[in-house]
Amino acid sequence: MGLSVAFAQVNSTVGDVSGNAALVRRARDAAAAQGADLVVFPELVLVGYPPEDLVLRPALLEAAATALHELERESAAGGIGLVVTLPWRTAAGIHNAAALVADGQTTLRFKHDLPNYGVFDEKRVFVAGPLPEPVDFRGLRLGIPICEDIWQPEVTAHLVRRGAELLVVPNGSPFEVDKCHQRLDLARQRVAQAQLPLIYVNQVGGQDELVFDGGSFALNVDGGLAALLPFWRESLYVTHWQRDSTGRLACETDATWVAEDRCSSVYQAMVLGLRDYVAKNGFPRVLLGLSGGIDSALTVAVAVDALGPAGVRGVRLPSRFTSDNSMVDAAESARLLGIQMDTIAIDDAVATTETLLTPHFSGRGRDVTEENLQARMRGLLLMAISNKFGELLVTTGNKSEMSVGYATLYGDMCGGYSVLKDIYKTEVFALARWRNAHHPEGALGPAGRVIPESSITKPPTAELRENQTDQDSLPPYDELDSILQGLVEEEASVDSLVARGFSRPTVTRVQRLLYAAEYKRRQAPPGVKITRRSFGRDRRYPVTNAFREQ
Repeated sequence: MGLSVAFAQVNSTVGDVSGNAALVRRARDAAAAQGADLVVFPELVLVGYPPEDLVLRPALLEAAATALHELERESAAGGIGLVVTLPWRTAAGIHNAAALVADGQTTLRFKHDLPNYGVFDEKRVFVAGPLPEPVDFRGLRLGIPICEDIWQPEVTAHLVRRGAELLVVPNGSPFEVDKCHQRLDLARQRVAQAQLPLIYVNQVGGQDELVFDGGSFALNVDGGLAALLPFWRESLYVTHWQRDSTGRLACETDATWVAEDRCSSVYQAMVLGLRDYVAKNGFPRVLLGLSGGIDSALTVAVAVDALGPAGVRGVRLPSRFTSDNSMVDAAESARLLGIQMDTIAIDDAVATTETLLTPHFSGRGRDVTEENLQARMRGLLLMAISNKFGELLVTTGNKSEMSVGYATLYGDMCGGYSVLKDIYKTEVFALARWRNAHHPEGALGPAGRVIPESSITKPPTAELRENQTDQDSLPPYDELDSILQGLVEEEASVDSLVARGFSRPTVTRVQRLLYAAEYKRRQAPPGVKITRRSFGRDRRYPVTNAFREQ
């Protein structure tokens, strides 16, 4: 007996139950037209993933249940079956559920292993289901473990004992660098242990700080890659399964895994994360300050690739410390990308503010206070434009700066989304060079050079005082980022970093800056998760924190 299974790698929207149900129907009908017997959707597709505390709203659960019942009714005439996913309430609580819908009937299975680490806190809102039993579908026994259920062998071992013949796994696995290899290796372990083929259907799209990269796949019993769906975009793909000489199901096709370049995957994550944040929250376009520096140049390139030139407005906000080169580089950025650029000089506004404060600052010399007035005036003006036109203000700060507090609250931190929030400064340079040499698939911006060479090669500077550079206040970025990688990504001790060759005074200073800036990061806008330890969802430190290593 053969089976044709469609992978519906779709981009659902959290909370949009009717829109998600329509998306399910479109994929169902397209899969049926291609002769599929069954179509499989990603995790919690009817409500979007992750729904967080939204699933505690009874009205959301009722809407999802209603959508499921309608899909069940529509299946009564036969035809294609669905593995559709949703939250489901029982007497025990709210479950993360998968529903096999076919022939006017629904069979539910509940997620057993609830992740509670990193970006996941499912134990907060869901209760674990029992070890799931296989479900019968037209003469076959399907095991439907949900996402985390395959990260340990317990669930799949139980399904094997209970007679499952094919593992069908709905997933909501967010992107982080190098994670796709981990998923594939993990799935191969389960296949080898279970001696069953496996279908892995992942979602695609952005949701607040998370972005889902797709890359759904199928494995035969020997661990061979039978199918691989595209990364970074929706896709519907039908696989065909027959019994081999041993009686096991085997996919008739095969596929080749080609690892995506790191810069390519990181850049695509930033583009998709911003695109969906703008679209799903209903913004007409975005704006950002164009300083002529590398961070704003890369950010505006990502924005144009995500939204097209018409979807982006740049604003230059020069002060008396802004160099002519910076003005030229900002204008060149706008020209290369074909975007609207406005210019608002801030000198008069800053001078007026300083005059208002002069009587109150009597006897105190100029310091960082006056520098920050410039950043805050820029934030005020950009927020005014955002308010007037309904455009999303995008910030341009990077992870290195946010790690050590090299950013001004209510100044350059003003905005609703941060493209570079999880990108260290050294990687900003690498991504800028990569983008000038590549035109990403699906990018709406122009091919060729889009970032001025001068923005890449000149010393980074905030230009808040005469002849200022970042290295006046910070270690060189290659050194700083290496120390931050240890402190943030690895939770490495000061002693271990000193043993790697860094000076103790530098490491302890960076650690002190890292801890002291926590209150700023609590007030920073969301930005797409790239690394294993993004600020906010992954790394949750107290603001009040007296612990220091010497």
